[in-house]
Amino acid sequence: MTDFAIRVDQNKYLPAGSQEVHAIVTVEASGPVERATATEAAEVIIVDTSGSMAYGKIAEARKAAQAAIDTLRDGVYFAVIAGDHQAEVVFPGDGRLAPADPRSREAAKDAVARLRADGGTAMGRWLRRAADLFSAHQVSHPGAIRHAILLTDGKNEHEPAPEFDANLAYCAGKFVCDCRGVGTDWVVAEVRRIGSTLLGSVMDVRRPEELEADFRAMTEAAMGKTVADVALRLWTPRAATLNFVKQVSPSLEDLTGRRTDVDALTGDYPTGSWGGETREYHISVRVPPGNVGQEMRAGLVRLVVPDTGQVLAVGNILAQWSDDPAQSTRINPRVAHYTGQQELASLIQEGLQARNAGDVETATARLGRARGIAQRAGNEETAKLLDKVVEIDPESGTARLKRVVDKADEIALDTRSVRTVRMRKDPEG
Repeated sequence: MTDFAIRVDQNKYLPAGSQEVHAIVTVEASGPVERATATEAAEVIIVDTSGSMAYGKIAEARKAAQAAIDTLRDGVYFAVIAGDHQAEVVFPGDGRLAPADPRSREAAKDAVARLRADGGTAMGRWLRRAADLFSAHQVSHPGAIRHAILLTDGKNEHEPAPEFDANLAYCAGKFVCDCRGVGTDWVVAEVRRIGSTLLGSVMDVRRPEELEADFRAMTEAAMGKTVADVALRLWTPRAATLNFVKQVSPSLEDLTGRRTDVDALTGDYPTGSWGGETREYHISVRVPPGNVGQEMRAGLVRLVVPDTGQVLAVGNILAQWSDDPAQSTRINPRVAHYTGQQELASLIQEGLQARNAGDVETATARLGRARGIAQRAGNEETAKLLDKVVEIDPESGTARLKRVVDKADEIALDTRSVRTVRMRKDPEG
């Protein structure tokens, strides 16, 4: 059984006349460390089998998919899709998901062993096929955790943009999808859009031989999920305006536009499925200015299962006006930390775009500033990746772009720019 708790970190005190309220909402789910054996789950493994996957990548992709199949616990329903310019369900092949057992795993691995690289790339069609499999399964298994893995190595060149948009919209809310890009010919923004829409992770895999361990880890994590389709439900006062709702840990994701209205004052923001883990959200609300000493509730945060109405945890966002500068000018350390992490991601993405456009001055300024923020925030992984793109003079502190940058390093920096680090030590109070 998974237990949920909400903690709200903020400085509730506002200067007289101020209206902006910021809070970091930490949601912690604690449960059994072992696999969630009592939880129903469904898994679809999507392997890019387009022509560009030849020359060794398809062989490693086959090993990775087989490792994922071996990692499925008994009773989990699953399927394997081979994707080129179309989507073929290579196992089980009858339009339904099959329960995992020794016999079905061997049959699925045999089907995977026959995968060949040929044809084009149409990721939206692959995802739509997975969505149809999940939807058919959901009729008889409505509470199941629904998770997919998507592997690609190239651009979505064989699916018109309007079709891709429609396919993504069709899939939203039907399952969570973790995406992996292998090699250096895929487009980070394109795959990130899939991960964002389907509430999953996006990571780069530099070498094909790293796929097997990564697929096993992703499947193991999916097997640990215990609660499906959880939403962050936010109530704000009638005269208030919501500025944004963003996930800020373990990665950045703007949920503001994903709201589903519950009533005039309340909306649900999707968070996908949960196991034993911690995530953090930055919520900003604009409230009417109050008088000194006045206190109000600026927001009520609940974690809920929308289909059943079950409330898993509750927290309050408060505002109180003060004429004491020591109270009202203090910035909450967690709010400051994650505001900096969001700035870091924007600087990296803007800097890389400027670099690719030949705007050396803008690229140098953005990436140099990002390097400083990463170092101060303790984001060592991002700092090391930035060091492969930009040089900082230790005496003057000035930045200079490196002339030669490995494409794999650039992709890694772009992909991981949205991954954040938690504070080194939680502040008290």
